[in-house]
Amino acid sequence: MDATKSLKRKSPDSSSSSISPFPFNELNQDLLEKVLSRLPPSSFFRLRSVCKSWNNISSSTTFHLACSEVQSRDPWFLMVGQDLNQSIVFDTSDGSWKNLTYPNFLQQTQFSKSIPVASSGGLVCFRSSTGLFVVCNPIAGACFEIPNSGQACEGKTLNAIAMSSSTKNLSSYRIVQVLGEFPNLSVRVFDSEKKQWENEFLLRKSNVGSVEDEPETMYFLSKAGDVVATNMQRSPSKQYSSVLIKEANDEEVVYFLSQSGTVLACNLALKTFNEYPRLLPIYFEYSIDVVECNGELLVIVLSDFLETASLRIWKFSKEEKSWLQVAAMPPSLSHDFFGKKADINCVGFGSSILICISSSEFSSYVMFNLVDNEWVELPKCFVNGRAKEFMSAFSFEPRIEISV
Repeated sequence: MDATKSLKRKSPDSSSSSISPFPFNELNQDLLEKVLSRLPPSSFFRLRSVCKSWNNISSSTTFHLACSEVQSRDPWFLMVGQDLNQSIVFDTSDGSWKNLTYPNFLQQTQFSKSIPVASSGGLVCFRSSTGLFVVCNPIAGACFEIPNSGQACEGKTLNAIAMSSSTKNLSSYRIVQVLGEFPNLSVRVFDSEKKQWENEFLLRKSNVGSVEDEPETMYFLSKAGDVVATNMQRSPSKQYSSVLIKEANDEEVVYFLSQSGTVLACNLALKTFNEYPRLLPIYFEYSIDVVECNGELLVIVLSDFLETASLRIWKFSKEEKSWLQVAAMPPSLSHDFFGKKADINCVGFGSSILICISSSEFSSYVMFNLVDNEWVELPKCFVNGRAKEFMSAFSFEPRIEISV
């Protein structure tokens, strides 16, 4: 017997072995919605044009329920340029820039110049030039105007705006304002479930972890006495930059920067605040910002030192009462920032931090992954053939199902 012939496979009979493709449009409606809910939002929006029934799914209650069962989605970053434009996002799921339709509600006269000031979960909070707040789902375009906080807040300095959202109810959120002149600080909270502002309360100074408790402050550049920040110019959208973190004991703490560049911690449960030690010695030009990353406060500092620029990430050890370095940008990336007097505006999401570095000479956007210790410079965003420049960004989960 010929060996070559014995190895040959017999041609299958087409009538008996052919597999006819499964008709996708015959999927059970519930199963189809579950499949589509697992797609990245940008992919789903493209597929809506496939047919009328697929487009109708986007407004289906059962589809929204299926979307809510997806535990987490890769974040989008809402970019803010010098013209305060908020129509461009960076999609981390495919590493691309996308144009986002601006919600019709925010195009009304009283909100036409609103800028984002905080974000949490799938929502972004905007503030108008007159001080009105609007909470928006950038994906669905749904908006809710927050009622005025009342005359009690009028005339008080607004130091920080923070936002938190519930993991159990994605549509539930809180807006926190920190008001007053340091050290006379007070807090005002809006609860979305109650649809109203809670009573304003005063904060008392806590001695736990405060500067006075620090016998000697260690600096990574040198040791010094009193120090000040000399480059505290902020992007308008980051003027009230702050983060709200739920600590291990379920106490909510708002962290923000004082006018002199120190980090202030306001414990909403204990109604106290304390001031952390400064990071840098006097006379060093630097920019600083606070972010939340994996449920922890981190501080990013950009400074010039010894003919180069240094961008480092720090966290505060309450046990040691000192700052500990978490990571440092490779000098090959940070050296270009030397002497540019650049301003950094940062935002965290999960284990990632997006850092916007901008000055009168250039702008750059770098993504840092805390777990992998990986620094990646994002590609430029081109609009009509020209590179777009951004000053800051706000992170959110692209969730079509969240209502406000």
